[in-house]
Amino acid sequence: MRPASTAEGGQDVANVTIKDVARVAQVSVATVSRALNGHGNVAEEVRNRVFAAARELRYTPHAAARSLSSRRTQTLGVVLPDLHGEFFSELMRGIDQAAREHGLHLLVSSYHGDPEEQGAALRAMRGRVDGLLVMSPYMEAPAVLDDSLPMVLINSQCQGESVAALGVDNYGGAFAMVEHLVMCGHRRIAFIAGPAGNFDAHERLRGYREALKRFAPDAESWVVPGDFDEASGHRAGLALLDAAQRPDAVFAANDMMALGCLFAFAHAGVQVPEDVALAGFDDIPMARYVRPSLSTVRVNISELGARAARMLIARLAEGVVVAPQPQALTPELIVRESSASRRRADA
Repeated sequence: MRPASTAEGGQDVANVTIKDVARVAQVSVATVSRALNGHGNVAEEVRNRVFAAARELRYTPHAAARSLSSRRTQTLGVVLPDLHGEFFSELMRGIDQAAREHGLHLLVSSYHGDPEEQGAALRAMRGRVDGLLVMSPYMEAPAVLDDSLPMVLINSQCQGESVAALGVDNYGGAFAMVEHLVMCGHRRIAFIAGPAGNFDAHERLRGYREALKRFAPDAESWVVPGDFDEASGHRAGLALLDAAQRPDAVFAANDMMALGCLFAFAHAGVQVPEDVALAGFDDIPMARYVRPSLSTVRVNISELGARAARMLIARLAEGVVVAPQPQALTPELIVRESSASRRRADA
């Protein structure tokens, strides 16, 4: 027969109780319960002590009993437009980290950009999760607003004061990148846009156009369609190569399209940044490892996911009904090799 596992000190893991955790952590049973259930009214040092004691004793709360007593599933639902690509991988890494900090599980669903599948995914979450993290990229997404579960929208158009939302200042990030490219001496700046009807894409295009008017009023807007993936960036790059006059610089609405464009340029023998400067948006991990390294607008994608998850956990713990004002992360301009100034590139 396989021997029963034991915690440090020789105690049978199966017999470890919440009282044992409280004794080792030198706190009350109520404090242990609040810490393990993700309540916000526990000091960080105390929370860390409780988790350390639980790990030492290998204590695992009985999920079924805890769900019955609290009427909670201890699970967060995550509904995303896709799971493919570095952006979503980083986003999920942050969400998972925050959930694990609070002893919570995740139920993840993707609707592949289909609004009807999005609705089906949301309906399937009911009764199975305590709250929802939803990324809905559409300019208008009334189906998302479901009052049956606490919800936090990520990078979505907020529809009402009672909706908790966390996003990115896409407009400000794009505005800063265009200013940088103009200051580098570029005037013919093409923009590879994201999908029509996508909120992030709309805001980045708006930032590009308004910055161009501000910093290069004589320059014409030059927008090429894209779809936030490498293939559409490659197609856009080929279209720009076929233009009667090539741009000085290309600003892609995300890094994946910028990498596709870079491949098209490299295959045609067009050098970046000597012939054409190039920039993206997001700062996915790959952006710093390509050659030339990609100038971009950094969104701390993992932190975006973690902060959204913590917002939802706080709403669940505190029973918040009315959401705070929507919050936005401020992106950071990251200047690398691909956007060198014309003076430097021509030297």
